[in-house]
Amino acid sequence: MPAPIIALRDLGRAFTLDGQPLVALSGVSLDVYPQEFLSIVGRSGCGKSTLVNIVAGLLAPSAGEVLVQGQRVTEPVDSIGMVFQSPVLLPWRTVLDNVLLPVEILGLARDPALRAARDLLALAGLQGFERAYPHALSGGMQQRVAICRALVVDPPILIMDEPFGALDAMTREEMGVELMRIWHERRKTVVFVTHSIPEAVFLSDRVAVMTPRPGRICEVLPIDLPRPRTMEARALPRFGEYELRVRQLIFERAHG
Repeated sequence: MPAPIIALRDLGRAFTLDGQPLVALSGVSLDVYPQEFLSIVGRSGCGKSTLVNIVAGLLAPSAGEVLVQGQRVTEPVDSIGMVFQSPVLLPWRTVLDNVLLPVEILGLARDPALRAARDLLALAGLQGFERAYPHALSGGMQQRVAICRALVVDPPILIMDEPFGALDAMTREEMGVELMRIWHERRKTVVFVTHSIPEAVFLSDRVAVMTPRPGRICEVLPIDLPRPRTMEARALPRFGEYELRVRQLIFERAHG
């Protein structure tokens, strides 16, 4: 087994709500390996988003530590690209200029990044939309732009926090297939937060199941399904078995 690219060690996070302590995470330990696609699932409020924001350095832990590429995380991590539930595109910038935004923020050379951005847009099926503005795109197309923006500086790690949650069911399934295609092409390490159990099983090498608050990792389930995956994978008996197991873990922990 290779060394983990992300290592969570006894992670905890508490907030204050109406003057009272609220423990969101407690004792979370997890390893994520290079080029792995790992999904995190659990009930609403279990701390999934809090967890990935700590990993990215956007939020400080109350206890424990996170190591990314062997370095302790104490601030936002340049080697991590983030994709959120909302695409958060700037409406006055074209598709291409939205993708190039991280390049400008980091002060990187524009010409190589321009080639990378055009390549990513072509990979995401958005060739020809470079000069379009966000209002002219569907929700799924906007989220593809957000994925391209996260990848344009070529980070080894991609964190995706419910990126398809606002999409309709059919578009969500289509985006899952598109994400798989991009992942196979670029082979990033992906940490993917979702409420959808079928989505987690379809996309992942492993699925980490969280308990209700305070969030902990109750089990990490390997998904042994052939890759590359297509929609037909959802009809495999093992796919249904994995779905059932994840549901059992979530249900048991919620009512145990």
